[in-house]
Amino acid sequence: MSRDHRVSLKDVAKLAGVDVSTASRILGGKPGQRISEEARARILEAAKSLQYQPNALARALRTARTFTLGLVVPQFDNPVFSLAIRGAEAAAARRGYSILIAHRDPDHIDAGTYERLAGTHRVDGLLAASLDDDRNLIEDLKAAQIPFVLMNRSVGTSPSVALDTESAARIGVEHLLALGHRRVAHIAGRLEGFNGQARLAGYYGALQAAGLPADPSLVEPAGYSVEGGAEAMRRLLTRCAPLPTAVLAATLVSATGAIAALHEAGISVPRQISVIAIHDAPIAAMVYPALTTVRTPLEAMGASAAELLIDLIEGGTPEAVRLLPPSGLSIRKSTAPPPLDSA
Repeated sequence: MSRDHRVSLKDVAKLAGVDVSTASRILGGKPGQRISEEARARILEAAKSLQYQPNALARALRTARTFTLGLVVPQFDNPVFSLAIRGAEAAAARRGYSILIAHRDPDHIDAGTYERLAGTHRVDGLLAASLDDDRNLIEDLKAAQIPFVLMNRSVGTSPSVALDTESAARIGVEHLLALGHRRVAHIAGRLEGFNGQARLAGYYGALQAAGLPADPSLVEPAGYSVEGGAEAMRRLLTRCAPLPTAVLAATLVSATGAIAALHEAGISVPRQISVIAIHDAPIAAMVYPALTTVRTPLEAMGASAAELLIDLIEGGTPEAVRLLPPSGLSIRKSTAPPPLDSA
């Protein structure tokens, strides 16, 4: 096939040995098609081998859809959301959809963000990663009157894809306990939010399983910023006596702030205080010392959320609430056994 020839649906159908209407229905993702799995596989393989790209404008005119998803995030500089965006974009592209990314500032909530995306920009569905109050978030999304999926949190039975951060927190504390730490602090997120509550439960659960008391004075909310992590660490250093020998941080971002505050105070990491964070990203290896983390499937979360949303848009009835487990530890230089004089 010449380089100037644009691959058409007819080309795909011919290579797969089916009629054009059958190829159209399968590549359009319409549910409930009566076709053998072998024929379906031939169509998909033909489209892949020919590098077939659907004509988005023609599809939009034919179906009254834009084949665009709106993805709203509260932070662009947080690796959790940047990696989730990457996963969502890749999954959407595989299904012939594009993604329009918007920012919703958690400090200056605009209740009309979702409605504008649904109206002015004509997206077919919404992926919402938010730090908002849960009740207000669901009300705002429902007001947009299009399908939506929550990302990185779960609220009731609303469609969602979230990470099992309770298990992630438990794994992080268990790593510290295995090193010999017995006085472990937690720099938390928003304690009233889905992830904040889950991580706190995992933190306390690991301590309880080890026969250690739950000490609320060792828990300091920090939100999800570098500044918040630094301030939380300073508060712990000011009020805790004796000091903790290790810290579980809710996110990479707050962990970097905590480490900066420890450097500022002249406290060696990990010789005096170890630090571990939930989530992993390339930035973890760039911090000094390189940060030990609990790995979570951030790109898979974005991909799964996009797949779920597209299934809902196209009339499917998929499992609406998904919780993705952590995928182990990345052990680097920020964790070590406690100092000998801490016992």
